[in-house]
Amino acid sequence: MKLLSEEYAAALDSRDKLAGYRNEFYIRPETVYLDGNSLGLLSKRAESSLHELLESWKKFGIDGWMDGSHPWYYMAERLGEMSATLVGADPGEVVMTGSTTANLHQLLATFYRPEGKRTKILADELNFPSDLYAVKSQIALRGMKPEEQLIRVKSRDGHTLEEEDLIGAMTDEVAIAVLPGVLYRSGQILDMERLTAAAHERGILIGFDLCHSIGAIPHRLHEWDTDFAFWCTYKHLNGGPGSTGGLFVNRRHFGTAPGLAGWFGSDKAKQFDMDHDMTPAGDAGAYQIGTPNILSAAPVIGSLELFAEAGLENIREKSLRLTDYLIELIKAELPDSGLVVASPVDHDRRGGHVYLEHDDAARICRALKEEGVIPDFRAPKGIRLAPVALYNSFEDVRRAVSILKGIMDEGKYKKFNNERGIIA
Repeated sequence: MKLLSEEYAAALDSRDKLAGYRNEFYIRPETVYLDGNSLGLLSKRAESSLHELLESWKKFGIDGWMDGSHPWYYMAERLGEMSATLVGADPGEVVMTGSTTANLHQLLATFYRPEGKRTKILADELNFPSDLYAVKSQIALRGMKPEEQLIRVKSRDGHTLEEEDLIGAMTDEVAIAVLPGVLYRSGQILDMERLTAAAHERGILIGFDLCHSIGAIPHRLHEWDTDFAFWCTYKHLNGGPGSTGGLFVNRRHFGTAPGLAGWFGSDKAKQFDMDHDMTPAGDAGAYQIGTPNILSAAPVIGSLELFAEAGLENIREKSLRLTDYLIELIKAELPDSGLVVASPVDHDRRGGHVYLEHDDAARICRALKEEGVIPDFRAPKGIRLAPVALYNSFEDVRRAVSILKGIMDEGKYKKFNNERGIIA
């Protein structure tokens, strides 16, 4: 059977032990949704848990903070416990709070302590811009110049990073390192265990942005002795637009005062004492700031239940088979299209999406959308395709590549301007 045949894809789907989870999601049958690395689809479980929290507000009013099946007062900690296995954390090391950038600000405010010659922050030139905005502002808040204190390790090929280069930049002037777990463009997985060990050997604290890795690949943050991490929940975790973020703090840092103190970081037993001297929680809960966004966290309850049932190892195994199939099809069916697979091929280096480059990427994405395939454009010439294990099928991948082949062979993309929309 040919790779691009419906029979071949059907044979792969017949062996998919996660196939039943597709029915848990709201999928438009006329589309192939491959943008789960930007915003995951709504599941019926997430919808249900959101409705359940709305009902608790309706039923209990202010008593919802302590009553009902999901008391709001403990919700951030409960969600932290539910998601701890996804990042390989011990109980108490994870809390669901804030957003990606707000949590990074909190973690830098807490752990970035420039002293003597150790004043620099290590990052990389391929990092997501928002992380660098936060890093630069934290440097400036300390009265220093970002252009002098921020180290951005360069990529050799414009797509990936070499651990040797990152470790080589870990000099005795570096106080803290902030790196991605998975690069948002190419989908490369960094060796977080190796980088953590190298940083600690040099007296450097290290943390990771897990936005493109949580829910897509396994982590062992506690075992690796990683200092901190932070992430969103609306990509692979399918928590919904703007759903509450998460953070991890290694338990050996428990007791370190939060750099940005707020009353929801208090010891729960003392929070309503209204004392002007804060008593922080004894675990990761200390790094919350304000009142939790209950309705933004509510869908995550249902989403995490699905992950607990399906199992992250099973999700990862299927994800690799989906992206393998996608890469095979593109190489076999579009060899002269100008599309270049810029993601790592090796399984231990590739996350949950495939990154293609083409000079006409923006217009190709627009053509794909017109024909029912939902991709993700990243300037200047990137196309990200993320077949998600919980709701995408091998037939989805086959259909998407078949449509892409028609677009490229017939030049259908040429009728569009090669410009991104407001939301790329």
